[in-house]
Amino acid sequence: MAKRRGLILVLLSLMMAVGAAVVANKWVNGQLVTQASAAPNTQLVVTAAISIPFGTKVEARHLKLTEIPEGVLPTGAFTELTDAEDKVSTSSIARGEILVAERFAEHSRGSTLAALVAPNMRAVTVRVDDVIGVGGFLLPGNKVDVLAARRDRNQRATTETILTNIKVLAVDQTAATEENEPVIVRAVTLEMTPKEAEKIVKARTEGTIQLTLRNPEEVEIVPEAPKQVVRARAPARRRTDTSVEIIRGTDVKKTKTKN
Repeated sequence: MAKRRGLILVLLSLMMAVGAAVVANKWVNGQLVTQASAAPNTQLVVTAAISIPFGTKVEARHLKLTEIPEGVLPTGAFTELTDAEDKVSTSSIARGEILVAERFAEHSRGSTLAALVAPNMRAVTVRVDDVIGVGGFLLPGNKVDVLAARRDRNQRATTETILTNIKVLAVDQTAATEENEPVIVRAVTLEMTPKEAEKIVKARTEGTIQLTLRNPEEVEIVPEAPKQVVRARAPARRRTDTSVEIIRGTDVKKTKTKN
């Protein structure tokens, strides 16, 4: 009796497993769209099957084909899944968003971080603590300003902003994250020009640096050149001639004086 019960349970388990596999296969096939199965007057475009964080190497699980009406294909959009695979996202992409080439970088060799560095730019890593790292709220893709503090010969502290609107490429060894919670990190990698890299290395040698987190929607304000104040000249005094009468007895003389 016990053997028969055990055999029945095994058979039931196998039947349930086969049923689950069939349902899953039908669901997957239903999600896949091919050119042959596309509706008339539509075309296929590659979209994000799941959200793709900044700095992520794109895999097949991130992608799917979606039908859109003909004639509305965005410029640079991918139409084949293989066109988007193995690329690195240069910004965060939401689920269902159409993938375009300008938001991805080629990943030929090396680390994914190297693919995120823009042309003629450099990646500089700065050692930070929980204060310099803005309490752990720095995430890849954020923008920061860099402040430098130093002391002069009279031991007076001075602080100035040496770099503005600097992009954060990675925190510690992470260039992609889906978390929004603060994480204490030990290093932050920033993207900057070679000249800016020289400034930050010099500032760290002379004193300390501090990072300040920027609002991502903030527009860079270019300071206006100081206006020259033109002072109006006072009008020149005109000389006026006046006459003075000098009376001596019966003699009267007039003399002119100039002011």
